[in-house]
Amino acid sequence: MSYSKRTLNYPLARKSEQVDDYHGNLIADPYRWLEDPDSEETKAWIEAENQITFAYLGEISVREKIQQRLTKLWDYEKYGIPFKEGENYFYFKNDGLQNQSVLYTLKSLDGEPRVLLDPNKLSDDGTVALSGLAISDNGKLLAYGLSTSGSDWQEWKVLDIETGENLSDHLNWIKFSGASWTSDNQGFFYSRYDEPNVATKLEDVNYYQKLYYHRLGTPQSEDILIYQRLDQKEWGFNGGVTEDGRYLIISVWLGTDSRNLVFYKDLTQPDAEVVELISQFEANYNFIDHDETVFYFRTDLDAPRGRVIAIDIVKPDKEAWREIIPQAEATLEGVSVLNNQLIGDYLQDAHSQIKIFDLNGTFIREVELPGLGSVSGFDGKRYDTETFYSFTSFTTPGTIYRYNLITGKNELFRQPKVDFNPEDYETKQVFYAGKDGTQVPMFITHKKGIELNGNNPTYLYAYGGFNISLTPTFSVSNLVWMEMGGVYVMANLRGGGEYGEEWHQAGMKDKKQNVFDDFIAAAEWLIANNYTKPAKLAIAGGSNGGLLVGACITQRPDLFGAALPAVGVMDMLRFHKFTIGWAWTAEYGSSENPEEFPALYAYSPLHNLKPGTAYPATLITTADHDDRVVPAHSFKFAAALQAAHNGNAPVLIRIETKAGHGAGKPTAKIIEEAADKWAFLVRTLDVEV
Repeated sequence: MSYSKRTLNYPLARKSEQVDDYHGNLIADPYRWLEDPDSEETKAWIEAENQITFAYLGEISVREKIQQRLTKLWDYEKYGIPFKEGENYFYFKNDGLQNQSVLYTLKSLDGEPRVLLDPNKLSDDGTVALSGLAISDNGKLLAYGLSTSGSDWQEWKVLDIETGENLSDHLNWIKFSGASWTSDNQGFFYSRYDEPNVATKLEDVNYYQKLYYHRLGTPQSEDILIYQRLDQKEWGFNGGVTEDGRYLIISVWLGTDSRNLVFYKDLTQPDAEVVELISQFEANYNFIDHDETVFYFRTDLDAPRGRVIAIDIVKPDKEAWREIIPQAEATLEGVSVLNNQLIGDYLQDAHSQIKIFDLNGTFIREVELPGLGSVSGFDGKRYDTETFYSFTSFTTPGTIYRYNLITGKNELFRQPKVDFNPEDYETKQVFYAGKDGTQVPMFITHKKGIELNGNNPTYLYAYGGFNISLTPTFSVSNLVWMEMGGVYVMANLRGGGEYGEEWHQAGMKDKKQNVFDDFIAAAEWLIANNYTKPAKLAIAGGSNGGLLVGACITQRPDLFGAALPAVGVMDMLRFHKFTIGWAWTAEYGSSENPEEFPALYAYSPLHNLKPGTAYPATLITTADHDDRVVPAHSFKFAAALQAAHNGNAPVLIRIETKAGHGAGKPTAKIIEEAADKWAFLVRTLDVEV
């Protein structure tokens, strides 16, 4: 399929004379003006780009058919995992095509459910989302956070669960925080920032988070400041009350660094000070529960794949710490306490395993799962004898099971009905060698019986960063791709958390190139093993995965037929100057550090585009309200890519309005974006549908 460059007249983006000096290196930034999303010039550019993009997508005749199939398949009941507080059960449910899932409550699991909170009624277009909730211990009050147009900023309110009426409480300027009730049900802890400049709140840097206590019925101005550190502008605080209500556990975070500190406050003593239990950023400590003065933690201290330790706060010296569950071959992702036992959530080669231990760390049994997939759930109270979990895989929609912790019996609780036959598809996991010989796992899913003739349209997806693990999960969107004969591939690159902290560190800072090498090696393996060829291969990723795609098309433009970078971090020299971007310097390094600058500059997608190069067909996606990875990254990259590109393939940017980084995006917008994505690939990869 051929497209002459003349058919797409990209908007002329003005080039300014902006030049910055980085440690003696003079580096031009001609599209700096696109960092202001509200300037008239930027708005005109956005409108012109969207006109070209949507006109191009609108010409693809199969697009409507794809959207209809996505809509039909999406229209099935989706249940969340039920949970209990006080005498009430709660769960989320989406009837199928609702923009936002609805929160229900009921007295018993076989009782009549009642709508507690329907976010769809909070806006006409579904762009107000429920972004956090905390239910009081007696199950009578719901504190909930709302996010508008995908913003990270939240406002919190309180609902009377019995009457369904909102109380007078209304809290603002909350970001990166949950809420945790005191056991007297009179109020909750939460973290907030000072009120920002309203005009620039989507770009301004976020510093000095503070931990507060809000007492019901009082204005936010009277909230009690529990903890702040005016000497540490980058510290953030997560305050959680222990199940018995005795302690407030404060996890202190520093950006996206997985290492944290742990402080606590005895809530039984009115004037108790905050005690610094773990005061060095040396490892990750995740509080599990406590017995009197003995605190249990999941940690990666001296155990990159995770273990469980006990610390007696009466004798907090490290020499007195006890190991409860030692590190295993699999990665210990999390631990909960149910039936007075420790439930370990493990990853073995990027799929879930659940193991049960007693409180001394003695292994009891492994939970029998339905197959190779991903598990979430196993939540509840310490002495609960039953719990719920959800199981999903590439061909299994999220299915909920009820698990008896005494007998070990699984019982199917909710099974969604999706209009496809999972038996028509197969998944296999392969291990391929990265550039340096490291074995990297990769899942490949497709219709049974496809021919390995090097001609299959293939969608290669990855993330590779921030200690985040990619595990098998069901997606209607990916199913539609596979129905059209496409191959779906997910690679578990270094930088993720699949094999613990060592795997993560092998893909961060000056080792970030390993991540791109792993992704390129995945593409080369798929080609060498006759799944596909460059002209039929698309790569995709979002956020840090958008950076991954951007870096790989600048390093190997010949290897891919299409690229779909979503909400990507594209300017590695200036990412730390916006909203929460400073927090990622723990992962990437900073251009302000002369030792870290060279590695960032070497792979920064924006700075490695070469004029006169034929780049793959590219559809950049972002949103005008993204205040996590500000849209300037995608704007500047799109302008620079269009200017450098010298091929026939289209290079487009799709800018969503009234949406953010992805969380809380309405179903209608998700389906539209998926239809555009697949239509773009059908046309650019020449897929026969």
